[in-house]
Amino acid sequence: MPTGTIRYWAAAKAAAGVAEEPYDAATLAEVLDGVRGAHPGELVRVLRRCSFLVDGDPVGTRAHETVRLAEGGTVEVLPPFAGG
Repeated sequence: MPTGTIRYWAAAKAAAGVAEEPYDAATLAEVLDGVRGAHPGELVRVLRRCSFLVDGDPVGTRAHETVRLAEGGTVEVLPPFAGG
């Protein structure tokens, strides 16, 4: 199973209480399931509004179960940003 880093930004970082942490998962859905289990509460609510980048590529509307992760990859958790 691939390992990598998940990085939290803005409200997701505040809710997680950390800027980043390691993951051990094959898909984005598995990473997010692990995050929800490790950080119940506010982060679970924040994740509903977030967009995600996997190794710099936007996930968009793809089902998270279909987004495969590579060894040493990075998942970025991006809450909505205000302003321009």
